[in-house]
Amino acid sequence: MKKIGVFGGSFDPVHVGHTSLALYTLANAGLDEVWLMVSPRNPLKEKGPVASDSQRLEMLRLAVQDLPGLRVSDFEFSLPVPSYSWLTLSRLRDVFPDCSFRIIIGGDNWADFKLWKNPDLICREFGVIVYPRPLQPIPDVPKGVTVLEGAPQMEVSSTEIRRLIADGSQDSVKRLRNLLNLKVLDYITSNNLYKR
Repeated sequence: MKKIGVFGGSFDPVHVGHTSLALYTLANAGLDEVWLMVSPRNPLKEKGPVASDSQRLEMLRLAVQDLPGLRVSDFEFSLPVPSYSWLTLSRLRDVFPDCSFRIIIGGDNWADFKLWKNPDLICREFGVIVYPRPLQPIPDVPKGVTVLEGAPQMEVSSTEIRRLIADGSQDSVKRLRNLLNLKVLDYITSNNLYKR
C-alpha cells in the first residue's frame, strides 16, 4: 500500500518554505509521496484566498514540477466548501483504496487541532504528521500523531510574501527571489498578482 502524506493549504502563494517542508517530510516520515492539496477555503479562516483556485494550482505546479515525490492535487475542488480535512481524507480513502493517507500540519495548526471536525477520528483512522514551528513545543502527543523533529524552520509566510510584492521596492524584489521559486515569481509578475 502506497503511503501518502497530504499537505493542504491555501498556497497563496506557494513558497520555498512549503516545498522544503514537503521534501523533508517525504524523506523523513516514511512516505512514498507528498500530495500538496490546494484548499478552496480554510474553515478556520475568515477571509478566503487572494489568488483564484486555478492560479494557486498553477503556481503550485510550477513550484514542484522538478521535485520527484511531490504531487499537486485539486481533489478538494470537487468537495463542499469550506474544506474539512476529515471529509477530504475519507473521500481520498474511498477513491484511492490502494493508498494510506496521513495529514501533514504545522505546530500552529496542531494547537487548534481540537477545533477541527472529528480530530480524534483523523488521528485514529489516518494519522497526523506535525512539524514544529519556532518556539511552539508540541506537548501531549496522542497515538496516531508523529512529531517531525528537525524539520526546516523558515521564517517565511505567504502573508509576508504578499506584503513584499505589494511593496514592490528593490529590496523587496531581491528578497522575493530567495523566498519563491523563480517560475512562481515570474507567474505572479506576469499575472499582476498581489498588487494593491
